[in-house]
Amino acid sequence: MRIENLATLSADEDLEADLVIVGGGPAAYAIAREFRNSAVRVLILESGLRDQNAAHDALNALESIGEPSSELRARQRRRFHGASAPLWSHEAQAFGVRCRALGGSTDVWAGKSAAFDPIDYASRDWVPYSGWPITADDMRPYVDRAADILNLGPNIYDDGFWALSGATPPGPPLPPDLLRSFFWQFSRSRTDRLDFTRFKREFERLEAPNVRVIVNATVTCLRPDVYGTAVQSVEVSSLEGVARQVRTQVVVLAAGAIENPRLLLMSRRLTGNPFGDRFGLVGRFMMDHPSATIGRFARRDCASITRRFGFYGLSRDGQAHMYMHGLSLSPELQRREGLLNCAAYMMEDRAPDDPWAALRRLLRGDSDRPLSDALTTLAGSGLVAKGMASRLLSSPALPNSIRGKLIDTLVRYAPNGVVREYRERGLPHKLSGISIDAITEQRPNPESRLTLGEARDALGSPVARVDWRIDAKDYQSLIRIGHLIAREFPKLGLPEPMLEPWVIEERPEAAPIIDMAHTAGTTRMADDPRHGVVDMDGSVYGLNNLYIAGASVFPTSGHANPTLMIIAMSIRLADRLKLALAPSQILDSSRRQA
Repeated sequence: MRIENLATLSADEDLEADLVIVGGGPAAYAIAREFRNSAVRVLILESGLRDQNAAHDALNALESIGEPSSELRARQRRRFHGASAPLWSHEAQAFGVRCRALGGSTDVWAGKSAAFDPIDYASRDWVPYSGWPITADDMRPYVDRAADILNLGPNIYDDGFWALSGATPPGPPLPPDLLRSFFWQFSRSRTDRLDFTRFKREFERLEAPNVRVIVNATVTCLRPDVYGTAVQSVEVSSLEGVARQVRTQVVVLAAGAIENPRLLLMSRRLTGNPFGDRFGLVGRFMMDHPSATIGRFARRDCASITRRFGFYGLSRDGQAHMYMHGLSLSPELQRREGLLNCAAYMMEDRAPDDPWAALRRLLRGDSDRPLSDALTTLAGSGLVAKGMASRLLSSPALPNSIRGKLIDTLVRYAPNGVVREYRERGLPHKLSGISIDAITEQRPNPESRLTLGEARDALGSPVARVDWRIDAKDYQSLIRIGHLIAREFPKLGLPEPMLEPWVIEERPEAAPIIDMAHTAGTTRMADDPRHGVVDMDGSVYGLNNLYIAGASVFPTSGHANPTLMIIAMSIRLADRLKLALAPSQILDSSRRQA
C-alpha cells in the first residue's frame, strides 16, 4: 500500500479512484482492509500526516457554546484528556478530542473496547428518538469480524465471561434486577506487545497494492454532478496550498462525528446541494458519553475491590486477552425507572507522595519542592527499583518471541499488574485509593447539535460550532448507579464507598462531568429521511454514491466505548459497497470515462 503526501504529488497526475474514503482512522482502515487485493481502486484521504503535528492539529479547533460550561469541568477535561493527548488543548477543542494523523484518535486511545447491549438498539418509550433500523442479531457477525481487526478475544461482556475463561465467579452475586457485571476488553497491538493497537501501524503493514493513502489532504468540499444526485468529485487541499480534484465512483465519509457533518454542511453552503440535509437533520442529535467520578474507596480497601472489580485474563487460540470487570444498570431497572444505559468501573488513584512522580519532577527540573521530592523518592526506593526491573520487558535486548510469551503469561495470571505496565509503561505507582468512574449514554436531543461558525481555519473553511447539551435526565443514571453501589456493596461483603458530595446531594450541576471524546449521532441512521441522514446501509438520503461510516450514524450510543462498534458498522458497510462496486461495473465505468 502506498502512502504519499498531496503536497509532493505530480501536478500532471489525474487523481481518481473507484472508492474514496475521507479520513484515515479505524473506520477507513476497516473498509480498505475489506477491499485489499481486489479490483477496486481505493483512495484514502487523510487530513494530517503520518504523525501528529501542531500545524495540522490546529485544523481541529472549534467553537463550543454548550457543555462543558463550567471552569470545574474545564479543569477536569484538561486533567483527563491532556494526560493522553499531548497536542490537544481545551482552549482549542472545548469539546471532543481529535487527532489529525494517520490512525486517527487511536494515536492516543487506551484500547478500551466493548459491544453494544441489545437494549441499545431497541426503541424505548422512555428514550425519545431511540431505536435502530437494525438489531443486535444483525450486527453480531460484524462485531466478531471487528474483534479480529482489534486483536480482541471473544465478544463476551456479561457474566458468561466466567464460564468461558474458566474463572470462578466471585460471590455473593449481584442483585440481577438492579446491577449486572459488565466487561471491557483492551485492544493489544500485534507489533508492540506492550502497547494498544495504533491504526497508523495497521495501515503501514496492510499489504494491498490496490489501496493508496494520501496524507496532508484535507477535504474541503464535495462536488455533486449536474443532476445533484451523486458526488462527482472531491476537493482536497494541503496546508502548503496545493488544491486538487479527485474523481470517484463512490465516496465514504469516515472522518468522525464532528468532521462528517461539518463537511456536509460546508458542501451544501458552497454548492447548494442538500447533501442529506433536506429535513435539517445534519449535525443534530449530537451525543457523547457524560462521565464523572461518583465515589471513592480508601487505600485500605484497594485489595478487596481490585480482586473483584479488577482485570482478568482469558486465553484463546494461544493468546491471552485482557478484560476489565465493572458494573452496569440492569435492563430491568432501566425499564422500571426510565433510566439510561450506564456503567461504572474502578480506577486506581495515584498518591500525592508517589515516588515516580517526584522523581520525574526532579529529572525534568520543574520541582517547586526539590528537597521534599528527593525525600519522597528515597522513601519509595522499593517501587523505583521494581519499576526499573519491569522496564526490562520493553528492552530491545529481550527477543520479541520471549517478550510475547512473558506478557501473555502475565495477562493470564496477573492481569492487574499487566494493566499497570500498559498504563504506566512499567512504572509502578504508590496508590491512595480507588475511584469509581461512571459513564452513561444520553437521550438523543435534536437541539444538541453542530453547525458552522463564523471563524475560518487555515484552509479558509468555517470551523465547527458545537452546542453539546446534557439533559437533566441524563444525569439520573450516574447518580442512581452511585447510590446502588453504596447500598449494595456492604450486602456483598464489600467495603462501602465514599460517594462524591454531588451524588449524595443529587446536585449534578456541581459535578465535574466531561465528554469522553466519543462524539456520535450527528448524521444518524433511520429508515425514513425525515428522521435521519443515512439509511440502514449508511447511504446518504438523496445521493446515490455517498455513504457515511463511524459513530456519527449511531441513533443512540449506549455506554460502551465506540471503536469496536465503529469498525463493525464499517465492515457491514464494506459488504454493501462490494455489491455497489462489482468489478463489471468498475470496468464499464472505466470504458465510459475513456
